[in-house]
Amino acid sequence: MKIGRITVSDRASAGIYADLGGPEIERLLRVHLGPSHEFVAAVIPDEQDRIAETLRLFTRQEGCALVVTTGGTGVTPRDVTPEATRAVLEKELPGFGEAMRMGNFERVPTSILSRATAGIRGQSLIINLPGKPKAIGECLSLLMPAIREALAHLQGHDTHQAEPSATRK
Repeated sequence: MKIGRITVSDRASAGIYADLGGPEIERLLRVHLGPSHEFVAAVIPDEQDRIAETLRLFTRQEGCALVVTTGGTGVTPRDVTPEATRAVLEKELPGFGEAMRMGNFERVPTSILSRATAGIRGQSLIINLPGKPKAIGECLSLLMPAIREALAHLQGHDTHQAEPSATRK
């Protein structure tokens, strides 16, 4: 499976500091989904058109089944990742953002300031994650069952079909 990871950060894209979020996404997805997946990476500025263009590129031309963004989900004027994501989605899956916000709220009350979302474009699942590596880990842990299920559906697998051994009893 091909997976895209996009770091949205003016400063990281300008080389002012190192991209820590993108490599953390890749590390964690290799742990959760297995080491054999191919990754495509980009580090881009907080520009809505550029984010949307990169999402289109990764889903259409690169053929990524999963695209995960990090950064740009907050409340500052430059945080536009959710808007760019919604512009390319065919189906929004707001439960991903809701789960991240509420799943972390007790430990991090400011998690409700995140505007992260997720959804489907073609046969691809797109998910917005926060920019901090620690938050990426916390959110991915919460989301992995839903990520696996969504990817299975998008790949045409019936996840509700009874196991063959269960039907023989």
